[in-house]
Amino acid sequence: MIDLFAWVVFAIHLLLVAALSVFGLHRLSMVVRWFVYGKRKPHLKGEFDALPSITVQIPLYNERFVAKRIIEACGRLRYPRHQLHVQIVDDSTDDTKYIVAEEVAKQKALGLNIEHIHRTNRQGFKAGALKEAMEHSSGEFIAIFDADFIPPENVLIDNIGYFTQPKLAMLQFRWEHLNRYSSKMTQSQAMMLDAHFGLEQQIRWSSNKLFNFNGTAGVWRKTAIYDAGNWSADTLTEDLDLSYRAQMRGWEMLYLNDVVCPGELPANLNAFKSQQHRWAKGGLQVMRKLFKPIWRHSAPFTLKLEASFHLANNLAYFLMLIDTLFFLLPSLFIRDYFQLGPLLWLDIILMFFSTFGHLIYLFFGQVALGHSKRTALVFIPRLMLLGIQLAFNNARAGFEALIDHQSEFVRTPKSGEQNAEKNAEKSVRQTISVTSSSSGYRAIVPNSSVIELFVAITYSIVFIWAMANEVWVMMPFLLVLIVGFFTTAVDSIKHKLKPD
Repeated sequence: MIDLFAWVVFAIHLLLVAALSVFGLHRLSMVVRWFVYGKRKPHLKGEFDALPSITVQIPLYNERFVAKRIIEACGRLRYPRHQLHVQIVDDSTDDTKYIVAEEVAKQKALGLNIEHIHRTNRQGFKAGALKEAMEHSSGEFIAIFDADFIPPENVLIDNIGYFTQPKLAMLQFRWEHLNRYSSKMTQSQAMMLDAHFGLEQQIRWSSNKLFNFNGTAGVWRKTAIYDAGNWSADTLTEDLDLSYRAQMRGWEMLYLNDVVCPGELPANLNAFKSQQHRWAKGGLQVMRKLFKPIWRHSAPFTLKLEASFHLANNLAYFLMLIDTLFFLLPSLFIRDYFQLGPLLWLDIILMFFSTFGHLIYLFFGQVALGHSKRTALVFIPRLMLLGIQLAFNNARAGFEALIDHQSEFVRTPKSGEQNAEKNAEKSVRQTISVTSSSSGYRAIVPNSSVIELFVAITYSIVFIWAMANEVWVMMPFLLVLIVGFFTTAVDSIKHKLKPD
């Protein structure tokens, strides 16, 4: 019985590592597919006989540092004033609502059709706010920009012509980053998002797979929103949910990789963790909600398979944590007990595909957008560290989604930083960073120090085992994990003792 139990534990370990390697191989497949689909461009847009009406919605909640900036950006939009309607969809409970009211009054005086819709509750969070505001919108199309984005002046007038295609539901623009060069951390975040947009979104769209609206920097056809069932607040990623429902109803979506809309990246690690927790949990909530409808749909098998990988991607963090906490150390003792030398290399091969599939994907995201390959290579260790820092955070998000644990939509604090140049002043960054941590603007992240410390110790034991068995190929990888989890645990302890 003991031997049987040992074999079961070892088999579960191999299955978990194999599942992780499949996620890594899927990322690697994105790189391969880029050579086939990466350069495809959208069909030429048509022209309306008369430009349609557009409502621009700006959802915000306690965004005192960026509210004025986005309202001024709306005032600069080049679109016929009689066909443009702007809604500031405001759930704020702080002085943001007064800043918004003042700026809205200024823009009204300049001739902009703009209104301030202030709710006294957060029912349905962002999805609820957008849904309520849309009932009072006059536009045939709905453009959505989060408060920390700055839409280019020509973004509507230059691209509305794509909607002459009657089945087109949504246009998504590529994100750029206002504060990309503020710190090494924001550069690392930018590289992660570059891979998503420049590689992943481009490939999914150009190969006719399901892809998603990213919550901001996009334009929707209002009738498509209604036809798909409207905004829903039963997940934390209402954008992903609506996108899939619309496409399953037969609507088409278009990704414009060459049209950029700049937005702001979270300025500190805790804000980034908070954002990633919401995205990871929301994505898996949508998986729970739509997995059966997708596989019951008449769509091709390859489309369903790609959609499943897309929605389940954040399970990788959860699977890695489960393996590390419960199966990794026992697998070492079992391997020695049964003298399973050859199976050691199976572990290493699977771990290689799991880890390096993701890293190659991130590196090639820079290649796809024509960015520096040298800089991308230099940042690989930082990207690994950032992935480790997110490990427990996103694994917990996955667990909460799987057990259907409900939580509120937690906003990501933004500072209003517009530091796009490489030679940006450090003093400005520091000032903004301090300001953004003001009372009421702190990021909310789960306490994780004990588990992160346990994981670091676990990998330290594995490192010692690898030295004793002269498995040198594993040691650099293990060393990165040890350093990453130890430093992350220390950061978590510091945050617990002294929050931002």
